[in-house]
Amino acid sequence: MGMFKEIFSWWGGNTWGTRLYVWRKMRFVGEDALGNRYYVQKSGTGPVGKPRRFVTYKSGAEASKVPPEWHGWLHYTVDTPPTEETYEAKPWQQPHRPNMTGTSEAYRPDGSILTPAKRPHGTGDYKAWRPE
Repeated sequence: MGMFKEIFSWWGGNTWGTRLYVWRKMRFVGEDALGNRYYVQKSGTGPVGKPRRFVTYKSGAEASKVPPEWHGWLHYTVDTPPTEETYEAKPWQQPHRPNMTGTSEAYRPDGSILTPAKRPHGTGDYKAWRPE
């Protein structure tokens, strides 16, 4: 089942087609602590007029697994990949935590139908907009 799943299931990670595309068109830039690998287009430009940047995930395609330093590089916020500079995490940055939606650890604010806590009363500071 492993070989069949690898050939045909795009949701489980990188398919053979993705690996072939990366091998032909991309240049390896670096790898993060989670094992995700980052690439940049070898030649030409992508849809935004710059060389395309690409990530292959170690396990399961989950965009929240991209660390902040690599996220900035992937989205053209910074030009230098973290492997070519000394990146220091900001004090407010936290380690990766997967999306907890649908689990018992999901965020449930007071007043949610899934929590016993009551919704806090309004403070009276809201005034509805009326067209004049």
